[in-house]
Amino acid sequence: MLDSRWFKATGVAVALTLASATAAHAAPAPDPAVESAAAVVTLRYDDSRAGGWEAAIAAGVASWNGHVGNVKLVEAAPGTRAEIQIVATTGWPQATLGPVRPGGLARVELGSQAVAQGHDKTRIAAHELGHSLGLPDTKPGPCSQLMSGSSAGTSCTNAVPNAAERARVESAYAGGLVSRVPADGRVLVDAP
Repeated sequence: MLDSRWFKATGVAVALTLASATAAHAAPAPDPAVESAAAVVTLRYDDSRAGGWEAAIAAGVASWNGHVGNVKLVEAAPGTRAEIQIVATTGWPQATLGPVRPGGLARVELGSQAVAQGHDKTRIAAHELGHSLGLPDTKPGPCSQLMSGSSAGTSCTNAVPNAAERARVESAYAGGLVSRVPADGRVLVDAP
């Protein structure tokens, strides 16, 4: 006759083996930080043809990246495709109205004519990037509205989107690539 201790020991060993096998094959619990990071849309920009604007572009990008979480602007590696093409021109600043999506294309022209009239380069760069992110002009408007552009006057140096502007960009890029509103394609010229 079999000893009951043998059945008990065998049962414990089988239970431990099954528990170990199940734990080894179980999917890990989702990490909210990873899921959140996956929802961020990354857009690359190419400023290789924007000579003289590098510092203003870097500050404008930093302003957007520091104030919105659903989309991040990163400089494209040389020779790689970028969704936002930034060029320096002699005219008035202008940009394609987005929101641009990964694989899409928007153009930002940083015009020296606005600088010659006294407008701040960093504000211009941040404003034009705002168009690529889907924001239209809000002219006339106060200096506290980044998208008021030149209507805020030459003394305005604010390059930070206000709460409403941030919320609109966050909404346009909510859910990562789930919200796929196509870019408008219109070019907005920011002449006064």
